[in-house]
Amino acid sequence: MDDKGEALKRGDFAHIALASPKLAPYGAATLAALDKLGLRQSLEPKFVQGENIAQAFQFVVSGNAELGFVALSQVYEGGRLRSGSVWIVPANLHEPIRQDAAMLTPGKNNPAATALLDFLKTDKARSVITSYGYDLRPEDKQ
Repeated sequence: MDDKGEALKRGDFAHIALASPKLAPYGAATLAALDKLGLRQSLEPKFVQGENIAQAFQFVVSGNAELGFVALSQVYEGGRLRSGSVWIVPANLHEPIRQDAAMLTPGKNNPAATALLDFLKTDKARSVITSYGYDLRPEDKQ
């Protein structure tokens, strides 16, 4: 584990993947973090930009980028890193990335949709969500 993001500062890599900051909240958070660290300008020539966080992850998995800013849930399972190494970007380096669920009008009378939203409010669901590295907002912890 790289607790301080030292690999970014060393810059001994050719490519770093990130999601499009115009399309994906994870991409915007990446740029905010790099700006606060004063590293954006030096790393920008190495950016490999995906349309979304899944594509950024694929760049890393395929080896087309040695490093990447990806969702913790893509590399974390059961409260542990699946493989490789990780630097968990400190929350104070970017705005929170919200993960929400909403009932759409066409689903309002669908028992399965209602059951899913009800399940997401349970302790079991909260346990699964946190095991993949997501933080719950205070109002979600009740």
